[in-house]
Amino acid sequence: MYLRTTQRRNKDGSVVRYYALAENARDPESGQVRARVVHSFGRADQLDRAALERLVASIRRVLGGDGEASAVEASLGDDMVVEEVFELGVVHAVRGLWDRLGIGDVIAARLGTKPAGEAYLTALLAMVLQRLDRPGSKLACFDRELERSWLPEARGLKLGQFYRALDVLAEHGDAIEAELFWRSVDLFQLDVDLVFYDATTAWFETDDEDVATHEWRGLTFAPLRKRGHSKEGRDNDAQVVVALAVTRDGVPVRSWVFPGNTPDVATVEQVKADLRDMRLGRTLFVGDAGLYGKRQLDALAKGAGRYVLATPIRRVAEIRDEVLSHPGRYADVAPGLRAKEVVLGRGERRRRYILCLNQEEAERERRHRDELLAQLEAELERLGADHPKAACRLVASKRFGPYLAQDADGRPFIDRDKVRRAAHLDGKFVLTTNDDSLSAADIALGYKGMWIIESCFRRMKTTGLEVRPMFHWMPQRITAHVKLCVLALMIQRRAELATDLTWRRLRALLEPIKAVRWRSGERAIVQTTRIGADARDVFKKLGMSTPKPILAAD
Repeated sequence: MYLRTTQRRNKDGSVVRYYALAENARDPESGQVRARVVHSFGRADQLDRAALERLVASIRRVLGGDGEASAVEASLGDDMVVEEVFELGVVHAVRGLWDRLGIGDVIAARLGTKPAGEAYLTALLAMVLQRLDRPGSKLACFDRELERSWLPEARGLKLGQFYRALDVLAEHGDAIEAELFWRSVDLFQLDVDLVFYDATTAWFETDDEDVATHEWRGLTFAPLRKRGHSKEGRDNDAQVVVALAVTRDGVPVRSWVFPGNTPDVATVEQVKADLRDMRLGRTLFVGDAGLYGKRQLDALAKGAGRYVLATPIRRVAEIRDEVLSHPGRYADVAPGLRAKEVVLGRGERRRRYILCLNQEEAERERRHRDELLAQLEAELERLGADHPKAACRLVASKRFGPYLAQDADGRPFIDRDKVRRAAHLDGKFVLTTNDDSLSAADIALGYKGMWIIESCFRRMKTTGLEVRPMFHWMPQRITAHVKLCVLALMIQRRAELATDLTWRRLRALLEPIKAVRWRSGERAIVQTTRIGADARDVFKKLGMSTPKPILAAD
């Protein structure tokens, strides 16, 4: 339904316009869409403006506005101009989830009666919003995000308050994460029987490493920015190790920040102790092959702990020589996934392994190897007899070297035995566990859920929240930056679970909703633009109302 304007030209050249309330309706006989007049308002020059304003005010009341705000809008007159446009859709959703998850309440409880507590809360909300909307530095949040987003309570904040707010998050971040997790468990009835754990690295725009231990507010921070093995291929850059534990739904349980030269296996004892302190009950710890080792297995099993870990097939002789060749048939546990159980030893030395075969991955690895061998054959044909340096490069290559051997004259050739051994491992991975109550199928499917934490890391690093590169240098600010990204991830996962849509899709649906400031002389209003049906459905699934039609008036 819409306000339709028609016109008629008189013989003297003058134009007469008419207004009518109309709608488009399909003719049942012809099937064509035609305009149908619901009500005629008559000639534009004889229009009863007051009657039309009363109609607009009554519509506003039905849509959620109030008569007073509508009267203000009507009183602006015809000379209204757009003064400013603010982002509103994403802001409204993030603020609603911030309140529903109790993030503000939990942080406020930690702040107590500090005079600047309200300002710190608002600053943290603004920085979390920036992570979910357009990630950038804290200075960019202060300079640009506050200007473009409808956060009127943040207009008076100073840059220093943003950094003080980060200090609050560094000081209380662990306790805040733990309390928010338990609130989420009660509110969303989460399953905490599986806890997935993994670690990644995040690099810095600096050539310097941290040397001294940093003391701050009674907290001790080890030197964080260190060079170590980078999971992003940047071994020459200073980095930190970011570890994360999540539920099977990808909801963060806890996060940790370790020095950049910390190997994955060295994080297990602290992570296990911290999770034990949270009293999660009977949970199954699921981790990747980087955590495998006798010391780590003992630490995970301590206190009747239960675990499922991937194992490094090529590095462990028992797995390579006995588990892979153990007799027995695979059983189908899911489409494309097969598994069989292998038990070695007896009594306390009994080891339980689950050999899994991912048929889709096996086919992908086979195709990749065929392409690589075709390239290798072409390289060997080009070598000839007088290219010793090129031959050495091929043998030392990480791509081609595993498939090559050398004859008595030192010339490389494709070793078909190595090719067959590599093909024997296609699509296979081996899990180990100390939980005898779980079937082989349960263990295989449980580990398959590791994709969720890998997805969380992708979100934090490359596809949205942009945890790196980091420009902070003080350890407490580095820690706070990671905690801030985890808060944003918590809001993001809540929205995705509630709507069954990706955050990218949600943002695309909500971004068209703006807050527009109209001004006429001394009067101004801030009005919400039209909200589409898809966006209304999103707010409904998130359990919150749509933004009010009139947000402010003066």
